[in-house]
Amino acid sequence: MSLHRLFLLLCLVLLVPFAQADAPAYRPLLWKVSDADSAVYLLGAFHLLEADDYPLPAEVERAFDDSAALLFEVDPAAMTAPGTVAAMRQYMAYEDGKTLSAVLPKATLDRLGVLVAASGGSLQALEHSEPWAVNLSLTLGITQALGLRADLGLDRVLMQRAAQAGKPVAGLETVEAQLQAMDSVPYAEQVQGLDEFLADPQQAARQLQDLHAWWRAGDADRLDAKMRAEMARKTPESYRLLDVDRNQAWLPQLEKRLADSHRDNTLVVVGALHLLGPDGLVEQLRAKGYRVERICDTCAPQAQAAH
Repeated sequence: MSLHRLFLLLCLVLLVPFAQADAPAYRPLLWKVSDADSAVYLLGAFHLLEADDYPLPAEVERAFDDSAALLFEVDPAAMTAPGTVAAMRQYMAYEDGKTLSAVLPKATLDRLGVLVAASGGSLQALEHSEPWAVNLSLTLGITQALGLRADLGLDRVLMQRAAQAGKPVAGLETVEAQLQAMDSVPYAEQVQGLDEFLADPQQAARQLQDLHAWWRAGDADRLDAKMRAEMARKTPESYRLLDVDRNQAWLPQLEKRLADSHRDNTLVVVGALHLLGPDGLVEQLRAKGYRVERICDTCAPQAQAAH
């Protein structure tokens, strides 16, 4: 059984109705960082969205129009480069001779086995996949079942918009650097994440629904508490590798854009996690003395000032 089949299985397992709350106001996670002569817009993305998440809020459209170039986590061209799939397969597999059954505790392996058996498959085909890769496949299965699609993700859509508008684009890191960060997470924390998912896949689906709803509502405080802070508390090494270290690597690139008096404004589109909390790009740039303001037409003035 391949990771692809496991992905499809989760789509079937989770095809159950979920309660839909009334949609709150659509508010972007958007900040403008300025120096004396230029600005960088920071837009927090949700990487998988649905058709109802479009059109985008007016604030995002204005930031797009006001920016001469866009920056994403990785260069859009790299996402479709011939070597990208091969690199993903390499990092998803073990390099130290271990196997999935050797890494997972028996209880976790048994729960995974039950899920795999539901499709008539076996664990053997997953033996060479690291826990983070299995967990990623399971999570993608949930998003598919919930109607969230990668091709509708905010970053993907804005990549297409930039190409159509002839705006230059670039990446803050390489695909390999991103894969290395995920692959460097200690096995113990990889297993912890997979075990939590397998213990209650339905709860994992509800959590993803909540995250999407909070993102759409622009609820930075709740996302910070339930996504960033919980990650920092439960899996501190994952938090350091996937969030803190990458933010620190990106900061000089953003400052360079601000320091270049001949460069026009830039729209930076990264996962919302990277903008939140004391380690986020928003507060890191504020601490360096830049003017930082949240751009939100319908947010209360005190809420904007707090962020």
